[in-house]
Amino acid sequence: MSATPSEDLAYETAADLVAALAAREVSSVELTKAAIARIEGLDGPVNAVVVRDFDRALGAAKAADAALARGEHGALLGLPMTVKESQNVAGLRTSWGTEVFGTWIAPQDSVGVARLKAAGAVVLGKTNVPPFLGDWQSANPIYGRTSNPWDLGRSPGGSSGGAAAALAAGMVPLEFGSDIGGSIRIPAALCGVYGHKPSFDLIPQRGHAPPGTDGGGVDLAVVGPLARSARDLELALGVLAGPEGLDAKGYRLDLAAPRHAALADYNVLVLDHHPLAELDGEVRDALHRLARDLDDQGCEVTHESDLLPNLAEAHELYVRMLTTITSRGGPPQPNPLSAEDWMGLMDGQLLFRRRMETLFERFDVVLAPAFGTPAFPHITEPNPGARVLEVNGRSTSYFAQLAWAGPATLGCLPATAAPIGQSQAGLPIGVQILGGFLEDRTTLAFAGLLERTFGGFRRPPGY
Repeated sequence: MSATPSEDLAYETAADLVAALAAREVSSVELTKAAIARIEGLDGPVNAVVVRDFDRALGAAKAADAALARGEHGALLGLPMTVKESQNVAGLRTSWGTEVFGTWIAPQDSVGVARLKAAGAVVLGKTNVPPFLGDWQSANPIYGRTSNPWDLGRSPGGSSGGAAAALAAGMVPLEFGSDIGGSIRIPAALCGVYGHKPSFDLIPQRGHAPPGTDGGGVDLAVVGPLARSARDLELALGVLAGPEGLDAKGYRLDLAAPRHAALADYNVLVLDHHPLAELDGEVRDALHRLARDLDDQGCEVTHESDLLPNLAEAHELYVRMLTTITSRGGPPQPNPLSAEDWMGLMDGQLLFRRRMETLFERFDVVLAPAFGTPAFPHITEPNPGARVLEVNGRSTSYFAQLAWAGPATLGCLPATAAPIGQSQAGLPIGVQILGGFLEDRTTLAFAGLLERTFGGFRRPPGY
């Protein structure tokens, strides 16, 4: 670890930076100033960090240095980071990428942001999103378009696209996003970083809601971390997870340990096809290479299983739930669901979850694409329903790619996104690692084993 915040520190892991801060090898003010300089120097064409709070961040960094000097400890003490624009940060605007909410200023931090700050994190600002978090691009009328550091003509993904782009460009070591339709996993895959969609309700959602609301948590939705290493995801999960409010009166977090310590002990199911979504040949090839490599390491690797639920039926159920949830607050729907209809969907979800629990009695993890293609060129078609995505030279429905995100979301399951290779054009390719409900430590551990055995994050050219 360098004693000065040189360019090399831009790509150190969060865990290593926290260790260096604790050892007084570098100060929080030095790291914070270095991160600010990098954002100011590199973010112009990327446009990832769109809400900046540098003055308050420097004040928090000074306070962190004083705490470190007193011998205090914190899981993230002195570490600069950013959070997704949709996360409430006291004193900063939250817009969800739309002017509908005016210039609403959050009066207090979300639960997740408060926990990050309590652990000592220094929040530099917030990163870009699409309107209402409803796209795999991150462009909106307030802050403009975010581009992928690997290719500025391509999307970084969405809706946590600014988060993944900031990580890939070395602006920050840690981010805090959200996911209901792949919004953590897809940007992580397209930018070549790591992201964790936690088990449903493992991390409280309060404070991540449309501006001015403070209702119950949203079904299917989660909030979770992104980083450049699997170890950093574990570090962040330790800070963020656990009950709050009324639940904290009687519940305590006690996640199971990873199922195995060695890669060779894992039973792996590889999911490389879906009846409703195309998969790019290069993404499939990367997944197959990984399967062969795992087999060489001694893993039991399987490509088919009768235990897998009917994916087409599950996807229909997932989409009906998703569109119902995301229509709240919008114009009236032509055929709104009745309460009985919604309860029927909940029954179907429970059956799916039980099937997946049976699947995970046989397999430790399921490997699936996080998205059907590498990073795709920016799409300017304003009507989402009219958009197409080129897959294997064919025009396909843009939102058909929800199929890859659906099983983990519908099943309330943990899913860790990890980089596993690059396309011929040099773009990152990622995988998502699904595990049993509340077995987040297993998917994170497996991602860490992949990282240590085969390599992980790569730095984009020019950054």
